[in-house]
Amino acid sequence: MTAPTGYPELDALLPRIDAIPNLAAAELDEAEIALVGRKAGALTAAARAVASRAPEERRAFGQAVNALKTATEAAVAARRAQLAEAAAASERRAVDLTMPARRRWVGVQHPVNAVIDEIGEIFRALGFTIAIGPEVETEWYNFLALNFPADHPAMDQHDTLYLDAPRVHETPGDGKLLLRTHTSPVQIRVMQSSPPPIRVLIPGMVYRSDPFDPSHAPAFAQVEGLAIDEGISFVDLKATLTHFARRFFSADTAVRFRPSYFPFTEPSAEMDVACQLCKGLGCGACKGTGWMEILGCGMVHPNVLQCGGIAPERYTGWAFGMGPARIAMQRHGVTDIRLLYEGDMRFLGQFARGGA
Repeated sequence: MTAPTGYPELDALLPRIDAIPNLAAAELDEAEIALVGRKAGALTAAARAVASRAPEERRAFGQAVNALKTATEAAVAARRAQLAEAAAASERRAVDLTMPARRRWVGVQHPVNAVIDEIGEIFRALGFTIAIGPEVETEWYNFLALNFPADHPAMDQHDTLYLDAPRVHETPGDGKLLLRTHTSPVQIRVMQSSPPPIRVLIPGMVYRSDPFDPSHAPAFAQVEGLAIDEGISFVDLKATLTHFARRFFSADTAVRFRPSYFPFTEPSAEMDVACQLCKGLGCGACKGTGWMEILGCGMVHPNVLQCGGIAPERYTGWAFGMGPARIAMQRHGVTDIRLLYEGDMRFLGQFARGGA
């Protein structure tokens, strides 16, 4: 207990000061304000009244006020620390230390991006560099410079996403603006800006007016390759792509080329690899054939070389294009392309090392 001071107005405050060590948090705040608050505190008012005391009492009275104020502030600080420790102890008791810790969420590279990076590493070892270009293109770069006839069905608005926006013509008669339907326009841009020899890999997003179903997406990744030099032949194309397939899948992967048609290559081919899900035995994914198509390819058409500013009588070249999403589907046994593009972390998390 605090000792009496001999001054009635001060001794009347002693019970309130002695009660401080037992007050709850809210009561403690109220007591602190009532006793030592700057505006309405009882001890603050007593300190101001020292000057009104008789001269012979001022010294003793002032000392008594200061002693009570110091004791009050010390009691408040001690009680506040005690309440804080009690709250911390209660919080510690609420945590079950026997429970296993929550696993930290760790980001993971998207499986399609992982495939693109792996393809890039294989072709960089062959002397290819990466080239990129705009996703908003003109009809000239996207179609006409690639030997598409002006009435080709791919130029119809049902197949291509056109943009109703003002534009600046890059070349006379370059046509409307659109979202590129393939990364092939970058081939023309590379030819225009770089003299042969050319060896580039072109990754990027492309857009088509397709339904979003298990095998189609209106926006998806594509990777193309282009090589132009003197004396390049279809033999170089086959050897390069066979090397790629056996580096990417496995050294014993069977490969085949089938004749096909693309406006921008002649001759053209589709490249198949032995189905990675059934190892060539035949399954639902490969429709029982044992083969999976992974890319289209061919020798660059002379008209395309001319549009790129390269003399076809001196140079030849080959090109290919593939969908890394379909390759990722084969590698991981994914049967619905929508799973790769919907952003469902429950699905994508399984590609993290050690699981989601």
